[in-house]
Amino acid sequence: LEKEASNKPKLAIIIDDVTTQSQINRIKDVGYDITLSFLPPTSRHIHSAKIAQDIEQHMIHFPMQASSFKFEEEDTLHIGDSYEKIEKRVKQLREFYPKALYTNNHTGSKYTADEESMDRVFRALKKYNFIFVDSRTTGKSVVKKIAKKHGMPYIVRNVFLDNEKDFDYIQGQLKQAIKRAKKSGYAIAIGHPYPITTKVLKESKHLLEGLDLVLIDKIPIK
Repeated sequence: LEKEASNKPKLAIIIDDVTTQSQINRIKDVGYDITLSFLPPTSRHIHSAKIAQDIEQHMIHFPMQASSFKFEEEDTLHIGDSYEKIEKRVKQLREFYPKALYTNNHTGSKYTADEESMDRVFRALKKYNFIFVDSRTTGKSVVKKIAKKHGMPYIVRNVFLDNEKDFDYIQGQLKQAIKRAKKSGYAIAIGHPYPITTKVLKESKHLLEGLDLVLIDKIPIK
């Protein structure tokens, strides 16, 4: 029976920007496995590491420089940051989230397109035992190339669910992710802890029949 289940297409849904217990509760209420990606603690959300500790598997949503973004997180990595600075930041993230294995970029459209910057990040991530998931906030991402260089897995988001906060739009994006999973054997979709997103996920269970809804660690590593 187990073998049969493992042959189903796999869909991993990641919810980014998690910072509060009420968001966690709402995501848990959806009723199937969803991977939570937590923004590191700042003065605006001081408990975002503490509340992650009870969650068996969670990710770190790693702030990186965007091409243009008004509300940058504190301690966002910027192009030109030295390896020492990056390494210190990754070490801090390891201390904040001792159990986390995966991290994905928060914003980062500028940063993830820069080879030197991503090379430094991958050196530090490798040192502190993190696996990077490319949120793919830019078509110019160099993550695939840098992951290969470092002998690290390349894992990438296939679909963004909620660029528009609209039920039909989000459900349409979920259908795209399902289609992708059925075609490739697996897919990764990323959304945010908006009430409308969790509502769609909760009310779309009928669309998910025949799929394994899995945490990110069950997605095959290339």
